[in-house]
Amino acid sequence: MLLPPLPTWDSLHPLVIHFPIALLMTAPLFVVLGLTIPRIGKWFHWSALLLMVLGTLGSWVAVATGEAAGELAQRTPAISEVLERHEELAELTRTFFTLLTLGFAAFLIVPLARRKEFSCKVAMAVVLPFLLLYGGAMLSLVNTAHNGGLLVHEYGVHAMLPLEALPSESE
Repeated sequence: MLLPPLPTWDSLHPLVIHFPIALLMTAPLFVVLGLTIPRIGKWFHWSALLLMVLGTLGSWVAVATGEAAGELAQRTPAISEVLERHEELAELTRTFFTLLTLGFAAFLIVPLARRKEFSCKVAMAVVLPFLLLYGGAMLSLVNTAHNGGLLVHEYGVHAMLPLEALPSESE
């Protein structure tokens, strides 16, 4: 049996979008654990940063593959409207998480450069507003995903697969 061809860049979007969603939605849990378990809090914070970095990189790939897939979508006025909103939200969400990830990285790296840990009060004063901003970015992420779901489940927009990748009726 021959293996199906690898997906093209414009058909990868459905495969990559779930990774940044899962990683970016999980990261704040690790930030909170870092605050609530001070003995090993820094390890939770570094783990959160790793999740943020991977999720943010994934968001850049998701936006790029989404733009390529959007070029191929068959459009009606309704689809065009939702697709445009989805694209705008995706770019905004990517920017939010890029800035938040860079900010959290600075929060973790500055004490290393100073060779002195932040006090618990300073950490709380930085992390709590950070979590509020992160919550706003998560709302943007959820709205982006919702609009993508509308495109797929309400309007039937789907990834364009090469014909040879589709199973034949005799299989």
